[in-house]
Amino acid sequence: MYKNRIADGLLARKIAGKGAVLIEGPKWCGKTTTATQQAKSLLDLGDSKVLKNSRTMFEIDPYVLLDGEIPRLIDEWQTIPDLWDTIRSAVDKRGEPTQFILTGSTVTPEAEETVHSGTGRIGRLRMRTMSLYESGESSGSVSIEDLFNGGKISPRQNALSIEDIAFLACRGGWPAATMMEGEIALDQAIDYYDSVVDYDIKRVDGVRRDSQRARRLLRSFARNIAGQVSYATYKADMASNDSDTLDEDTVADYIKALKKLYVVEDLEAWNPNLRSKAAIRTSDTRHLVDPSIATAALGIGPKDLISDLDTFGLIFENMAVRDLRVYAEALSGKLYHYRDNTGLECDAVLHRRNGTYGLIEVKLGGEKKIEEGVASLMALADKIDTTKMSKPSFMMVLTAVGDYAYTRPDGIHVVPIGCLKN
Repeated sequence: MYKNRIADGLLARKIAGKGAVLIEGPKWCGKTTTATQQAKSLLDLGDSKVLKNSRTMFEIDPYVLLDGEIPRLIDEWQTIPDLWDTIRSAVDKRGEPTQFILTGSTVTPEAEETVHSGTGRIGRLRMRTMSLYESGESSGSVSIEDLFNGGKISPRQNALSIEDIAFLACRGGWPAATMMEGEIALDQAIDYYDSVVDYDIKRVDGVRRDSQRARRLLRSFARNIAGQVSYATYKADMASNDSDTLDEDTVADYIKALKKLYVVEDLEAWNPNLRSKAAIRTSDTRHLVDPSIATAALGIGPKDLISDLDTFGLIFENMAVRDLRVYAEALSGKLYHYRDNTGLECDAVLHRRNGTYGLIEVKLGGEKKIEEGVASLMALADKIDTTKMSKPSFMMVLTAVGDYAYTRPDGIHVVPIGCLKN
């Protein structure tokens, strides 16, 4: 059974305006399944037999591989890197949109490996694991788009408990896992993590990396999730169980490989116009593409999260960032974070291409934590120079739990994640 994705509409829009669209994202996030809903023919280079035959045919006449009803889906296209230029050339020659859909679980080749970047011919679409609204756990009773339009929230009931959120963080948004229950569903994230550290990180770019070192790095990454963390910190975490050859360049190389696999996806800093002279810290905040990778790396489950609320808070922030990124794509926006040298932070800023933006603080829940989030939002809003940029369209405290979503008298929205949609 196919669960509708926010990417469905984005793909239909992009393929209508480009000769080809490349769907990028981590393995198992549903790229091929989503592409299949709109493709009319398929070249499956993820099939070893098809790949072997296709490589032979590519040497004879590469354009034969592109023959088929359009849009033609070419799955795992990067297994034949030179195919990129062939597709780009075919798009130019045909001169019409809606020709090809490409999918891949690693980044595109370095620029020197292709004759042309594909700019203007090949559009790009980033897919991630499923948000709670896509997987069916969020009721979607609160729309971010409505909040951008100035809407207020009449109280909306939240059905998800703290135990539910802990389970969903550990299960993750892997499409196959969302159709499973209990321990079987939890196993999927562990299997993904094992695949990344034991196989994928060694094959992503031909460098033979050490699996145990990759495990130690991801464990450190998980412990420091949602922080602005230096390579030196990761090195220090790993050093007690690693050799003297470990240095920051090695850590950087492993993180680069994880980014190529779309496992690591840091959150960039937001730079508003400020009235104050506060210096904005522009370091990225460290995040994984799905919170379940962090729990798998740490070897913990739902009960462990509930017993350690500090760790749970960080893992939940990673979950919230995942969902907000998915929703931002649908709203022609991008997600950022804010931090300045006074210590003022904002966990997420959803900034749209039309210049509107919303400020979001992420908290597990509880009146004290919500008030802390409200104070941070108001302090940041007060620093923004509204003579040079618009004021925030909305401010929201996004919580893990809470009986209701509602709008406070001061206009700040309090929304459990189980009520949110784009």
